[in-house]
Amino acid sequence: MENRKIRVAITHGDTNGIGYEIILKAFEDSGMLDLCTPIIYGNPKIATYHRNALQLETPFSIISKAEDAHPDKLNMLATFDNEVKVEFGSPTPESAEAARKALQRAKEDLKNGLYDVLVQAPVVSSHTPDPNDKSLLIMFADDIRIALATNRLPIKDVASSITSDKLVEKCRLLHTSLKRDFRINNPRIAVLALNPQLGTEEENIIIPALKTVEDAGIQAYGPFTADDFFGNDLQNGFDGILAMYDDQGNVPFKTLAREYGVKMKTGFPFVITTPDHDPCFDIAGKGIADPASLRHAIYAAIDIFRNRTHYDEPLANPLPKLYHEKREDGDKARFAVKAKDMFKHEDKAPQDDKTENE
Repeated sequence: MENRKIRVAITHGDTNGIGYEIILKAFEDSGMLDLCTPIIYGNPKIATYHRNALQLETPFSIISKAEDAHPDKLNMLATFDNEVKVEFGSPTPESAEAARKALQRAKEDLKNGLYDVLVQAPVVSSHTPDPNDKSLLIMFADDIRIALATNRLPIKDVASSITSDKLVEKCRLLHTSLKRDFRINNPRIAVLALNPQLGTEEENIIIPALKTVEDAGIQAYGPFTADDFFGNDLQNGFDGILAMYDDQGNVPFKTLAREYGVKMKTGFPFVITTPDHDPCFDIAGKGIADPASLRHAIYAAIDIFRNRTHYDEPLANPLPKLYHEKREDGDKARFAVKAKDMFKHEDKAPQDDKTENE
């Protein structure tokens, strides 16, 4: 990875919420500019209105494209020119459209490689559940990481949407993310039960899925009923937890993580994080919003980007073979692994003493 600061794009979120307040507060500390090159995808006029109304003094530099971002400034990229009225605390179609335009431009620039990671300020979710969604939502803070097998489904639809194949896929995504994004070498995953008491879904769907991922070398355990699991602090023995639906994961996460939670979706080629809270319309414009979760979302995006880079580099440039496939090559005997050694933990070893690949 080249020696430069990571370029972090930050969308302004719903313009009637706390997005600009937490962004401007987060970068009051000039030390943040030593950590990254921030590019705010938003609107300079709206940003100035928020800054004046909240009596903040954080300076920013206006740019028209991401390529012009200055590495030592808070860069404000204008994503649209039309006037948008700011009404603190009142979500409107205009404020939601302003959020959408900023995110659309940010995603286009991300696909074109104009920055490294994306952090989204809070918006009112308009997410429509997709039964074929191949991504995985993970909420994390400190040492707790909870993923959701289903996301934003009505409770009546949860059971019918959970299949063994889906759970296998979600376990694999969580396992990969724990290794690649969080650099946990041999992660242990807890899988929660769907029902308060183990029943048909656990027997016919969850347990077979666990057997499949176990056979694939993934350490996944369960199913655990949620009340017993969290009531007995079993989360401390696992690196990741797979919950079956929103409330089963969100309630314990918000209890354990408190105000510093971060959300991300894994399964994409890009790093995208967001604070684990909504636009907080009830406190918008009052100057009391805490930027801690946004800071942690920025820190997390940077850490994950670096972790992925370090994890992927050896895979992209594997070491050359230590010997040639020639019987007369003397180094072959030196580096070869004997078959009997490969099976030394098995009940039976092969009868011959030939080297591997011979």
